[in-house]
Amino acid sequence: MPAKAIMIQGTASDVGKSMICTALCRIFSDDGLKVVPFKSQNMALNSFVTQDGGEIGRAQGVQAEAARVVATTDMNPILLKPKQDMVSEVIVHGKHFLNMDAKSYRNQFVQEAMPIVEKSVRTLQHTYDVIVLEGAGSPAEINLKDRDIANMRMAHLADAAVVLVADIDRGGVFASIVGTLALLDEDERARVKGLIINKFRGLRELLDDGIEWVERETGIPVLGVIPYVDVNIEAEDSLALSSLRFKKPKLGEFAIDVAMLRLPRISNFTDIDPFFDEPEVGVRLIGHIKELGTPDLLIIPGTKSTMDDLAWLKEQGFDEAIQKLQQQGTQIIGICGGFQMLGETLLDPDAVEGDGEAAQGLGLLPIETVFVGDKKTVQMTGTRGQDTFTGYEIHLGRTKILREEVAPFLQLADGRVDGAVSTDEQVIGTYFHGLFHNRSFTRQLVNALRVKKGLVALPSDVKSDAERREDAYNMLAKHVRTHLDMQKVYEIVGVSI
Repeated sequence: MPAKAIMIQGTASDVGKSMICTALCRIFSDDGLKVVPFKSQNMALNSFVTQDGGEIGRAQGVQAEAARVVATTDMNPILLKPKQDMVSEVIVHGKHFLNMDAKSYRNQFVQEAMPIVEKSVRTLQHTYDVIVLEGAGSPAEINLKDRDIANMRMAHLADAAVVLVADIDRGGVFASIVGTLALLDEDERARVKGLIINKFRGLRELLDDGIEWVERETGIPVLGVIPYVDVNIEAEDSLALSSLRFKKPKLGEFAIDVAMLRLPRISNFTDIDPFFDEPEVGVRLIGHIKELGTPDLLIIPGTKSTMDDLAWLKEQGFDEAIQKLQQQGTQIIGICGGFQMLGETLLDPDAVEGDGEAAQGLGLLPIETVFVGDKKTVQMTGTRGQDTFTGYEIHLGRTKILREEVAPFLQLADGRVDGAVSTDEQVIGTYFHGLFHNRSFTRQLVNALRVKKGLVALPSDVKSDAERREDAYNMLAKHVRTHLDMQKVYEIVGVSI
């Protein structure tokens, strides 16, 4: 018997679809169901690497973990990663397919994608009890509906009951609900079985009149009002960078100042998340040279286009400023594209990154990077001294150390070495995404910065990242279960427990 399905769609982007899906994955799993997440087409800069080296949206990797299942590319068969203005890398079943502009993708590829997506849905339907589908943006984008393969077309394909989520925090929640439903076709509207009002702050009873009105007006029940909650689960896309205001401390507000460059094409920025949990550490996102100051630690993150972002960095004057920071004693860590930028030379003989021109890096590490067309995507385990690290690689470049004045940063389990570290460990470069999620390393790093400033070191015992994620999934599930009518949810899904 094919799996039952529920689809979480939204009145707009960033209304909390991913979080609701994550919560439902954990709730259904807790209730004894074999549940799996699915999103047909995902556009995201934060990606996840599956065990077999496939690249999918990070949200589906997180949701799979919440569901207690191993992530596969069937959970997100098509991933779009913005590369340049109006151009994205198209990833099919975890592997690079091609780079395509938005018009070509919409006019040519969308119809080709449907058999790929349908095959994944059928595979999941015959393996699991329940599929939790996530929509994209809004199902009511009338200029895109004929080519939309992420919303109602998926609901029809999976025979899913649709629950529409609206964000009350941004205002106009009732108008957004009614307006979205008004723009749906009759058969699409018939699939909407429930409404969720998300990110609520305030007195619940003040909503009662509005809820009664919207239920009477639409004939669709409000399944719950979910209070706003700050839960430590990784964000999916760069939109979160502007919405997480609490992660933008003022300069000098904390004992340890960590700054990360907000590159125009930043990717996998969740690498920085563990610093938010460190006591007395402030994290700043730097998009302008005037904001830089003199941080204790500067992180140059990953990017979807190293050459373009390196050019931007130089145009902004960050190259000279970073070199000055290094001379003043700031610790500098580059990850993936940031690692490549720390080197002396970046070569692009096959025009993988652009026009094929070479570029000079920041010159802080004696390394050379050559861009190649074969993207490396793999989960990794490595060691440094007595410490073991887990993480993943996603990159096109191949980097080599030119002189022995630096050493490799990690010894990898497959026999390779990764990265480069200066003798005094002030400058570190690595392809290792998830480096700081190795919490013992991050605490050691923070303590070294504290001691350098004459501060007392923090206790070395810290919860592992896996423990923290489990706590977060359980907290989110409990929060959503408390405020959502799960009996009605099970009724509309058609599952008895």
